[in-house]
Amino acid sequence: MAGLRHVRRIGNLPADLTSFVGRKRELAQIRQLLTASRLVTLTGVGGVGKTRLALRAAAEHHRAFDAVWLVDLTGLDDPHLVVETVAETVGLRDESMICPVDGLAQLLASQRTLLVLDNCEHLSDACAELADSLLRTASELRIIATSRQSLGITGEHAMKVAPLAVPGVDQPLTEKAPELYDGVALFVERAAAAVPEFTLTQDNQSAVAELCRRLEGIPLAIELAAVRLRALSVSALVEHLNDRYRFLTRGSRTAAPRQRTLHALVNWSFQLLSTPEQTLWTRLSIFPGDFDLETAESVCTGDGIEREDVLDLVDGLLDKSLLQREEHDRQVRYRMLETLREFGRLRLSADERRALLRRHRDRYRLLVDQALAEWFGPQQVSWFTRLRLERAHLRAALEFCLQEPGEAEAGLHIATLLYETHWKPNAFYSEGRHWLDRMLKAAPGPTAMRAEALCAEADAAYTQGDIAAAERLVEEGRALACKLGHSEALGLASLVSGMAANITGDYKRAGVLFEDAVTRNTEAGNTMRLACALLSLGTAADYLGERQRAAELVERSLALSEAQGESWVRSWVLIIVALGAWQGGDNARAISLLRESLVVGRDFDDRLIITVGMRALGWTLASEGDLIGAAHMLGAADKVRRTAGISTHWSQHAEFHEQCVASLRDKLGDDAFADAVRQGGEWTLEHATARALGTLRDTNKKDKVGETPVPSPLSRREQEVAELVAQGLGNKEISCALVIAQRTAESHIEHIMTKLGFKSRTQIAAWTTARKAEGGNL
Repeated sequence: MAGLRHVRRIGNLPADLTSFVGRKRELAQIRQLLTASRLVTLTGVGGVGKTRLALRAAAEHHRAFDAVWLVDLTGLDDPHLVVETVAETVGLRDESMICPVDGLAQLLASQRTLLVLDNCEHLSDACAELADSLLRTASELRIIATSRQSLGITGEHAMKVAPLAVPGVDQPLTEKAPELYDGVALFVERAAAAVPEFTLTQDNQSAVAELCRRLEGIPLAIELAAVRLRALSVSALVEHLNDRYRFLTRGSRTAAPRQRTLHALVNWSFQLLSTPEQTLWTRLSIFPGDFDLETAESVCTGDGIEREDVLDLVDGLLDKSLLQREEHDRQVRYRMLETLREFGRLRLSADERRALLRRHRDRYRLLVDQALAEWFGPQQVSWFTRLRLERAHLRAALEFCLQEPGEAEAGLHIATLLYETHWKPNAFYSEGRHWLDRMLKAAPGPTAMRAEALCAEADAAYTQGDIAAAERLVEEGRALACKLGHSEALGLASLVSGMAANITGDYKRAGVLFEDAVTRNTEAGNTMRLACALLSLGTAADYLGERQRAAELVERSLALSEAQGESWVRSWVLIIVALGAWQGGDNARAISLLRESLVVGRDFDDRLIITVGMRALGWTLASEGDLIGAAHMLGAADKVRRTAGISTHWSQHAEFHEQCVASLRDKLGDDAFADAVRQGGEWTLEHATARALGTLRDTNKKDKVGETPVPSPLSRREQEVAELVAQGLGNKEISCALVIAQRTAESHIEHIMTKLGFKSRTQIAAWTTARKAEGGNL
């Protein structure tokens, strides 16, 4: 298993960086700077290519680090959420932390990490404070930041990203021009993408050189101009640019020349659009991040744009390189570069912008309502994924409610529903408390929603160990619910207080509170809270020695979840039932149930479920006599716990764990036990989960003579594609390497993800590397 130590976590870096050419000198400079400085900030004007350069540098350096992470701050406006955004990106959960910075620093101090903080300029103070704090604590951390200005902290090395090299005035070009001038190389590449038959020739090389000079080597400007070759020759394009610049730059003498150039190019692109395309561009500029077609149709229609026209208009903007198409968890979404968003926003009046933001808020309030209505059902995993994709939009909707007079109650409604469907399932407790606290202050009216919001924030505070704040919040919520006579809110208060009592070991009080929660949620018909209350009451009864009653209550909770097709609550029920089976000697059933629960934990990326499930699986494997496998699971579970910032509070679990560890030490010996735990702790999350689910062969067990190797779940072609994905190739590169259509390559990747139960190319790469390291077939 030693080979697994070299499996690196490439985090969330895009696998395919399009239109990246040259920059060899800059990449070499970044490489040198990272050896001398732990913070390198790439600065430069918008559109100059800071983000792509940072991502390429990170991709080239990933082998030197244990983990590489991209934190895109483009859609974040609240500086108070910078820490949470970074923590959540690297997989750190805040269920046990009052101060996320401490947990983030501890995680980053435990491994060599490269962090890419992208688009810091609008949050420069918060980014500077965080970077300074992390660099002081985590000695192995390196940061690449991109910003229009430096962060201004000690030890930072700011590197100005210059535009791409272009030929000088009257400098003749040859066929080697793309090798000598990165600006020419980019134009030729993008021109060929727009007009496949385009090549650099003696007839057009002078015009190409002049065009690249006029655009001053700004990558975004070059890409926008290249698209126009579908309608104009290079010479005609130069003439239009000359006229356009003379007209456009007269009124902006105070702007920097390159900013005037970029503004001129963007403005010219805007003027060449149809009126509906222009209108859609400006309306899309209010979106804080990537978006789907349905959102564009919902928010941007009316007053000149019909709903049925939006798809064609989006296609038009894509075709002209004004929008970018992305895929997230197999969902197509669109993104507008910040430079283009800024241009569009400036063309909106204050009234237009306010009206669009209100429609945007209304769209996401309806979305959250629908998510809650369907959460406890078969669409739960889909909603979990969807709400994570919409985080920037949800934050923008909440911010609008705080800033717009008279909208605080709507914001309190959204935040309270989001706690149950988004922040709690993701363990984003600090962010949940941040928004709930702000909304409660902004909407002090005595409403049932306020009572529920107080209890929701109390639940988050209890989970993080902030007991004093939690007790104050839940009692205020209970008092308000009593005053209003709102039984359902009282049921929530009892559920939250009961969970706190359960955690602290006061099982008798917990049982009384859970009984009340069961009664009130049964009367209200709130199936989700009823299932939670039954499960919690069952655990309290079990700890009190009422085994038969506990089993009946847990089975009722399981029946509710299964009847609704729900997953998340059910996963916890499965763990409780599995522990009962293990204690009763039915190890086979316990292992089966724990693996079923772990599948849900993997799908939800719920590190707490994964931690508890792996640890319980370790206890069960030890009972089965698989001592090495048990130690591996304990080591893997401890790594997941540490890297996710989780502190398991349950005293009853501690007893099981201590007994298992003592038994394993006694039977294996201290050295063998420690070695097996260490090996499990070196596995990636994907590899450890696959081991726990039994989908990977354990090479520590000697193969029996004549034993048939574990067959690969992939076809021969899918194995080839998986190998290329592991090498970092994008879809286009894979299609070229295997001489297949790009769409065919995409289909193979979709099939691989389906067969392996994965959601990302990173998981495919980790699985492939692990299989090869173990000597198994893909």
